[in-house]
This record gives sequence, structure tokens and C-alpha cells, in this order.
Amino acid sequence: MNSFRLSLSGLAAGLALSLAAPSGQAAEGRVEPPAMKWSFSGPVGTFDRAQLQRGFKIYKEVCAACHGASLIAFRNLAEPGGPEFSKGQVAALAATYQIKDGPNEQGEMFDRPGRPADRFPSPFPNEQAARAANGGAYPPDMSVLAKARTYERGFPRFVIDIFSQYQEQGPDYIHALLTGYKDAPQGFPPLQPGQFYNEYMPGHLVAMPKPLSDGQVEYPKGPDGKSPVPETAEQYSKDVAAFMVWMAEPHMEARKRIGLQVMVFLLIFGGLLYYTKKKVWARMPDGSPLH
Repeated sequence: MNSFRLSLSGLAAGLALSLAAPSGQAAEGRVEPPAMKWSFSGPVGTFDRAQLQRGFKIYKEVCAACHGASLIAFRNLAEPGGPEFSKGQVAALAATYQIKDGPNEQGEMFDRPGRPADRFPSPFPNEQAARAANGGAYPPDMSVLAKARTYERGFPRFVIDIFSQYQEQGPDYIHALLTGYKDAPQGFPPLQPGQFYNEYMPGHLVAMPKPLSDGQVEYPKGPDGKSPVPETAEQYSKDVAAFMVWMAEPHMEARKRIGLQVMVFLLIFGGLLYYTKKKVWARMPDGSPLH
């Protein structure tokens, strides 16, 4: 009995602390990323094809210099539900990469132009080379980074998220991280060589220099000769975060579509079962009404 009371007391204290904690700060002092609006959010959300294509351009011209995408093949870029480049565009893109293949008849490895079936090659031959080129830091593979990077929402919001279908912690965090570079505030310990202050990074220290700046990447122009979206670090961050979500879950649209169809089927099937049960058991076996 005493242990039960202690458990209830601990639960009540935990709930009180959760409700009293400021929503913008994590328990360890990390600033919570702001929630963004995404086209793919919710149970029926879909990817913005133009945004995915812009996000791929950011990845190719900026991120791919340090970060690999080893789980994505070139041909995935042409599949339904993704950026949906044409097969010709994908083949031309793959041919610009050199892929190590082999062994040949002489037992030697060799380089050849990429093919659509090939996966994106790593920018470094191994982890040691990656660390040596980045001051000891190892740039993570970006294939599933949008699923791996998240933050705690705390009670009661994580319960509300179950019903609101909020699953965008990853892209919210990535967008915030890419735009969160600032000068260290007064009183913050001096930064060591190779360290940078980021408002949204746990501990506020990150080894990656600020990767994006306004006007860094030129977007495709519209009929008026202007980009349909601003060429700013804010927009770049949104676009590459959306592309990373697609890389982490390239069949998300199909999953949502099938899930919705299953839910509709279960509702209809449940209704048919209910009325069939009423019809079958409307009377007792002796013919008398069932009351």
C-alpha cells in the first residue's frame, strides 16, 4: 500500500513538473525548435514535388560535399511519390558520378560512370578519412537523418501528438539547426577551434560551420525570369529538410494512402458486422424475441 502511494506521489510530481516546465526549453536547456508548416504533415499530407527538387539541389551542391546518402539510389529520384525527375534526367545525373566497381578480369577495382541503379557514393572512402577532413568530426549519413534527429515534446503534448498525427519533429529540428547559428551569448564558455554556437543544438556546440547563406544556391527560374521562392537560407533550410524527410521515408505517400483505405474499409466492415449480428441474433433459437 505504501509503495502504491509513493508511486502515485511520484506520478503526480512528475506531471506537475512537466506542466510547469516552459514549453520552449528542453529539460537540458535546449531551445525547442519552432513548429513549421509542411505539405506532407497530417494523415493525408503529400510532398511538394518542386520543393523536393529544390531540396535535392541544395543537397547536391552543398550537403553532399560532406554528407553521404548511402541508402538512396539515383533511380529513386524518378519514382512516384518523390522528386519525380524524368528517367533521362536521372540517367544524366548518375553519369556525372564515378562509381567504384569490380573486380575486373585482372582482379582490380576500377571506376566507371554511375548508372540509375547505383546508390549515391560517399564523399569519403572511409570514416577515418571523413574525420580527418572535418577536424575529427564525422558527418552523419543523411539517408535517415530526418527520422533519427528529434527532440522531446514532453507531457501532455506527446499524448496530443498521437491524435493530431504530429510527426514532424525531425524536419522541424533540421530546419531550426540550419538557421540557428548565432554569436555565443555573454557568459558562454569560449569556443574552441572547430566549434560553432547553435541555438538549437543540444549543448549549443556544433562542429559543422554554418552551411547555408542567402543567395548561395540558384533556383530554377519561372517564366518571368525569377525564382518562384526566395533564395534565402530560411527557404534553403525548409527545402533540404523536406528532401531529407523524403529520403528517410520515400514511400510515405503510399503508406498514408493505403492506411486511409484500410481505415475506410474497417469502418464499413465494422458496420456490416454490427448489423449482421443484429439481424442474426434478433430472435432466440425458440423464435421468441431477444430482450
